[in-house]
Amino acid sequence: MGISLKPDRLKRYKDVAMLLIKYGRSDLISQAGLEESVLPEEMAVETAASAEELAKDLERLGPTFIKLGQLLSTRADLLPTPYLDALAKLQDQIDPISYEEVERIVSGELGVRISKAFAEFETTPLAAASLAQVHRAYMRDGRAVVVKVQRPNIRELIADDLDALLEIAHFLDTHTELGRRYEFENMLFDLRKSLLRELDFTTEARNLNTISRNLSEFENIIVPEPIEDYTTTRILTMEYLPGKKVTSLNPLRLLEINGSELADELFRAYLKQLLIDGLFHADPHPGNVFLTDDNCIALLDLGMVGHVTSSFQDNLLRLLLSIAEGRGEMAAESAIKMGEAKEGFDRNKFTNRIVDLVAENSDAVLSRANAGVVTLEITKISAECWFRLPSQFTMIAKALMNLDRVVYVLDPGFDPNAVIREEAQGILERNILRSLAPANLMSGAVDLKEFTEKLPTRVNKILDAVGDNKLRFKVDAIDEKVVLDGLQKVANRITLGLVVASLIVGAAMLMRVETTFKILGYPGIAMILFILAAVAGLMLALSILLYDKKTS
Repeated sequence: MGISLKPDRLKRYKDVAMLLIKYGRSDLISQAGLEESVLPEEMAVETAASAEELAKDLERLGPTFIKLGQLLSTRADLLPTPYLDALAKLQDQIDPISYEEVERIVSGELGVRISKAFAEFETTPLAAASLAQVHRAYMRDGRAVVVKVQRPNIRELIADDLDALLEIAHFLDTHTELGRRYEFENMLFDLRKSLLRELDFTTEARNLNTISRNLSEFENIIVPEPIEDYTTTRILTMEYLPGKKVTSLNPLRLLEINGSELADELFRAYLKQLLIDGLFHADPHPGNVFLTDDNCIALLDLGMVGHVTSSFQDNLLRLLLSIAEGRGEMAAESAIKMGEAKEGFDRNKFTNRIVDLVAENSDAVLSRANAGVVTLEITKISAECWFRLPSQFTMIAKALMNLDRVVYVLDPGFDPNAVIREEAQGILERNILRSLAPANLMSGAVDLKEFTEKLPTRVNKILDAVGDNKLRFKVDAIDEKVVLDGLQKVANRITLGLVVASLIVGAAMLMRVETTFKILGYPGIAMILFILAAVAGLMLALSILLYDKKTS
């Protein structure tokens, strides 16, 4: 991937280079040898500007750079705190497109005129952002809805900008030490994937439905319902939830609600998304969290979601719990399990810095430190120690940081670490029960089936080797009695293992047979077989442990 000489690309190269020089990253340009090729001479002496100016400059450069700024707001490894704060508050508000253009897009997507599709459609948008704008409307049956309309030609504009940015990132990664350390190209790849998902409104509609189902147990957390027949890749119609941003509520309104209860429930809902469901709202900034007129918390704008695998969930739970309990070494070990060491990684230095970080932030109530701040700081330490954390870790850090801002508005005395400690046991229990569900046991049953099918052949080979006097044991000292005793114990354990495997396979197959006799909601006979297998397995494990301890 090389630098293009197309005029429109050169303009973008110049825009990016000017930003790097203006805001203190001229080292990237000088290391890459680009001073004379893309920068005017007068820019070389430009002094550093304020963080607010950076946010305004990114807004001026358009939607792609606005999204890039929002991504950079999570990169504590790249920018100092004032810039992170300014970019986190980056306003995604630009001039709206005309109603005539909105009417053309909506009519083209739905195949009918707006007047036919809706009983009423307000011409003035409720909000206009870089990717889309939102209009209030009423369905024919009287339901109040909002219609999110994608801006025309926005896909092409973003694709061109991202191509230019990727070329710059590739060049910097290849020619500068900072590029090799921070891997700008990977960061841009993540931004591309995120933006492409955001530009498909059918994906957002599915996210609304899925997260609404996942959070149904939380009475005070609601998600707007999409209207599927009125949703396409370019327009999204969903129910209207009247309310205000949590951070814009006046003190009198806050006195009317139970802020501590709402903060607690909201934080627990996000822990469930992250540590149980594996799908979470990745952008809970204050503009996307509303207090409705009936005092519920509404989660809006689910175009950006994150996915967490089960193995990553386990390590994330350990990390959050170790932060909550002030156990720095455990936090460092959990972070190491999540990522990948690069050349030059110093494990001891990384561990010591994490230990110091957790120790400094161990008192969340007094210092208002929280898991979001600590996880965000871990990304900075990782980059400086040549350690690569996955992109989802940065998304989680950003989500937790934004979440902290919201819950502290609802309840200034909220203690997230206490909630993490309380929820840890319940989350572990739910994950264990989920792993024992029939759907998850079937893959294990398939492996056991393959094992039992191949075991007779393997045993026959062993017996043939014994019969042909070809079986050999390499031992330091020959004691026939010890060898025979050992073989007998091995045979007994193999036999018991086969019995346990057979019980598990049989139970897994019986799980699919519906019976009136049930235990814990599952077929009773199957559960009995599982219990017998568990008891036999426990006896086998105890026998092994006790025997090994006795003979060690």
